Amino acid sequence: MHTIHLITPTVTKGRRDLDEIAHLATPTLRFTHSNLDRGPPSVECELDEALAAPDTIRRAIEAERDGADAIVIDCMGDPALKAAREAVRVPVLGPAETSMHLAAMLGQKFSVVTVVDTVKPMIANLARVYGVYEKLASIRVVNIPVLEIRNDFEETKRRLSAAAIEAVERDGADVIILGCTGFLGCAAAIEADLRGVGHDVPVIDPIPATVCAAEAIVKAGLRHSKRTYATPPFKTFVGYDISLAPRDH
Repeated sequence: MHTIHLITPTVTKGRRDLDEIAHLATPTLRFTHSNLDRGPPSVECELDEALAAPDTIRRAIEAERDGADAIVIDCMGDPALKAAREAVRVPVLGPAETSMHLAAMLGQKFSVVTVVDTVKPMIANLARVYGVYEKLASIRVVNIPVLEIRNDFEETKRRLSAAAIEAVERDGADVIILGCTGFLGCAAAIEADLRGVGHDVPVIDPIPATVCAAEAIVKAGLRHSKRTYATPPFKTFVGYDISLAPRDH
């Protein structure tokens, strides 16, 4: 049995329901989940991402110690992704990195449709770091804060579809990435709306895509390189509930 642990890097409870990805579970694959005890209520800017990082790292360490075979950080900001890879040995995946590389495989150009304007610099910077910036056609927003996505889910999907159509018709996108993991479950409706106006364009739902990538990496017996993400030396961090115990390598 393999376990993929999802860390939602916010203190807001109830925003992630594992029933939403239950169809991806198998007799040999299960999912577990945790939120943060300290951090932001949502991640919509660089400050939020920075404040989410310490407890996200702690949750990753705990997940590995509890037996997780892979970890998925449940946010398109990929907060603490590189640091978490240093802190643990199991694979750690971020939805932004995974989705962008997948989109680069599926088309020449991709657009990200996200929540609010403050997220746009984060997404653009991540595309640069991940080496796919030249494939980024555009970043469009629907002007719905993360914590309001489910207030009127049909309106959320309507705005996402409108932005996706504009990204294809005006920006030249061949692939659409949903730029918030809170949009989980919207992809099929957006793809249908795109087909309805003549665009046969894939829409990447980041959480299912990242979970499936994590499962594939685990099944292949792979993990991130410790030459890139070296385990830090044993030390005590003052003021942070993080302890890196000495380990054999």
